[in-house]
Amino acid sequence: MSASDRTAVAYMAGGCFWGLERYLQEVDGVLDTAVGYAQSRIPQPTYRQVCSGATDAVETVRVTFDPERVSLRTLTLLFLEAIDPFTADRQGNDVGRQYRSGLYPAGEDCEGQRTVYVQALGELASRMGRHPAVEVEDLRNFFLAEPDHQNYLLRNPYGYCHIPLDAIRHVRERQRYIERIWALTAEQYAVTQEAATEAPYRNEYDALFEPGIYVDRVSGEPLFYSTDKFDSGCGWPAFSRPIHEDGVRETMDRSLPLHPRIEVRSTASDSHLGHVFDDGPRDLGGRRYCINSASLRFVPRERMDEEGYGGLLAELDRRLSGSPAAGR
Repeated sequence: MSASDRTAVAYMAGGCFWGLERYLQEVDGVLDTAVGYAQSRIPQPTYRQVCSGATDAVETVRVTFDPERVSLRTLTLLFLEAIDPFTADRQGNDVGRQYRSGLYPAGEDCEGQRTVYVQALGELASRMGRHPAVEVEDLRNFFLAEPDHQNYLLRNPYGYCHIPLDAIRHVRERQRYIERIWALTAEQYAVTQEAATEAPYRNEYDALFEPGIYVDRVSGEPLFYSTDKFDSGCGWPAFSRPIHEDGVRETMDRSLPLHPRIEVRSTASDSHLGHVFDDGPRDLGGRRYCINSASLRFVPRERMDEEGYGGLLAELDRRLSGSPAAGR
């Protein structure tokens, strides 16, 4: 990784530094990483000394990044998603003070970094209704870990990692939408990011049948025409088919014992949308896409052009007129 003319450095701790380093290496705009021990009571601690608990040091990743490609805020939000920010002195299978979570402002922009960290943690606390166990304190020291620990998972790709490999593989896609995700309401976040289900009948679009399109609330990608929406009586918006087959993907959901279902997710943002069943109207193809309103945003026909969806207007109008060209 090459450095640019202007770089910034952040220090982040979130469990075993092997996994956190590997995750951050995949962020677009990260130029270099190094793992080490921060906030140590003794200089140049060894891994064995840190594991003993005598140093109070914390396994930390030093991240060098290009702020024109990735802001410190984006880096912070991605960091908070990769870890469990509400667990003290533990991440994954690792327990102890060395595995505590922390953000450590440092350098000339120390106060600016602190502001970013505190704001992000405040937003997280507000959304979740509890305070994160992530310490924010000025960096007192940082000592590089032994060479064997540097780039450990690049050299040992099947080694232990407390961060899901899927999160590492898709961090750049996540990065693209992270600000929109953090702007979601608590319910929208729970539905789209945690596969929760909103209340039936008392949601935004169950009884809406105005002409327009329904788009992915996170990515903005068009998902459903209003002409494919029907009243299924289930209490959630129901559609007979998506606008584009590749706009959604289906996966097996076994979260309900003895009741496997087919989950529907947005291809663009990977947001949870709902489920699809084979009990829809036969004259519409027999499928029922049962979708949470919280996952969608409705764009009325009269606003489609100004919002960038003008290319779908002709097809919508053909459908509204009942023309065979609509492809029913």
